[in-house]
Amino acid sequence: MAVDEPAKPTHAVIYLSNLNERVRIPHLKETLTRLFRNYGKVLDVTAHKNMRMRGQAFVTLDHPAKAAKAIRELQRLPLYGKALQLTFARNESDAFVKKTRPADLDAHKAERLAHKKATRYTNPVALRFKAKHAAQATGTAEVTAAPRRVIQLPDEYQAPNKILFLQNLPDDASKDALELMFKSYPEFVEVRVISGRKGIAFVEYTDEASSAVAKEALHNMRFGDSEDSPKMKVTFARS
Repeated sequence: MAVDEPAKPTHAVIYLSNLNERVRIPHLKETLTRLFRNYGKVLDVTAHKNMRMRGQAFVTLDHPAKAAKAIRELQRLPLYGKALQLTFARNESDAFVKKTRPADLDAHKAERLAHKKATRYTNPVALRFKAKHAAQATGTAEVTAAPRRVIQLPDEYQAPNKILFLQNLPDDASKDALELMFKSYPEFVEVRVISGRKGIAFVEYTDEASSAVAKEALHNMRFGDSEDSPKMKVTFARS
């Protein structure tokens, strides 16, 4: 599916870019499904780990107006530490054609596959990849640079996992209060506080997709009713 936002979209296929490439595809698809079902029925989520499609995905909803609303409201939304970039895909997806024009599905698939075959080796990314391997095979590739210094990533950019790290909690934040807040999200396991350490805690879920939903919902939420209450920082714990 190519990308180019039409003036008057006639389909409901959304193209997403700037996704965190470190997130495993099954967890990414689960997170996107949970996120977009707030706007309509999710017919399909497509994401691949190959070089050309890394950091990108397609989400198909059941109506163009719903897709347009999702694009407006989710544009630049932080997801796994990166700001989402959304637009309408240029082409319809198989799932959308199947729902709206099932009689045209076979012809649509044939046309899509023909286009894919014709452009497989002509896109710029594939050409760069091919040139790099050709240079290596002939011994003309550049000398490998020295190993880069390992840099510790900030908390906001930690790889997704099932444990959340809470910071900036008020001194009187209790374990019971945190449990009440976080157990409202599916697959909650437990809250762990550190004896002698105020202002931080850990929350565990059964999987990464579930912890991601809670993280996106509760990050920067005020812990208390007052506008002076501190905003809770919720990130993925370090692996």
